[in-house]
Amino acid sequence: MAWRPPRRQPGVRAAVMGVLNVTPDSFSDGGALYGPRGLDQAALLERAEAMVAAGADILDVGGESTRPGARPVPREEELARVVPALRLLRRHFAVPLSVDTSDPEVMRAAAGEGADLINDVRALRRPGALQAAAASGLAVCLMHMPAEPPEMQRNPQYGDVVAEVERFLQARVEQAVEAGISPERILVDPGFGFGKTLEHNLALLRALPRLRSLGRPLLVGVSRKRMVGELTGREVAERLAGSLALALLAVERGADVVRVHDVAETVDALTVLARVEAVP
Repeated sequence: MAWRPPRRQPGVRAAVMGVLNVTPDSFSDGGALYGPRGLDQAALLERAEAMVAAGADILDVGGESTRPGARPVPREEELARVVPALRLLRRHFAVPLSVDTSDPEVMRAAAGEGADLINDVRALRRPGALQAAAASGLAVCLMHMPAEPPEMQRNPQYGDVVAEVERFLQARVEQAVEAGISPERILVDPGFGFGKTLEHNLALLRALPRLRSLGRPLLVGVSRKRMVGELTGREVAERLAGSLALALLAVERGADVVRVHDVAETVDALTVLARVEAVP
């Protein structure tokens, strides 16, 4: 079945994906939704309701932090975080749900809980992930990440970052199709901040029109990331303005989905952009 990024806001060119990290060590919110006693259901529902009311087109649930330096999460722990969250969200909201995971068992469980999209930072490279994603029938997002989180920011180097990311994503799309995932179910993500310096990230941002030649919808996640801090000198809690600027630039350059923490502000910014670009 074909899957296109939904857009609830008339005229807005990109879908807005709201980030819901059900982890105790998220770089952006410090585990506000998942603490020592597990999932805070009330906090999750409150955050999700606010995002949906603000215009989120997709909710992205992640149970494993993949920030630079993060350590792997055991499968049982990731399942314990993600499954209850998806079950709760599906019971209360009709918007598409994404699961941010690389684990095939989590993919299968997420499909059983009504998820619509597998958002995999490892581009289905873990053993069994391609097969699990293909069997699930869900849409998939394939992201570029050259090394695992504990090592990925240790002096990342490329001869030509745009060409290398483009080749990687093209190869992963081809392998996904060979595994039985129809092209219409595939999105791609250049992986801003994953094994890349600021200059690498800026080169990829400038090259988004070129990456559209892959023929698949582009997902871009730059919200609150280190690149915003490097550009502005701001700490994580003060990166809204920089995040909005990068989101607008990404959409102008062809992003189909922007993955963000600040949904209301992003929707407002994209609405303004849409009105400015509208033909009289």
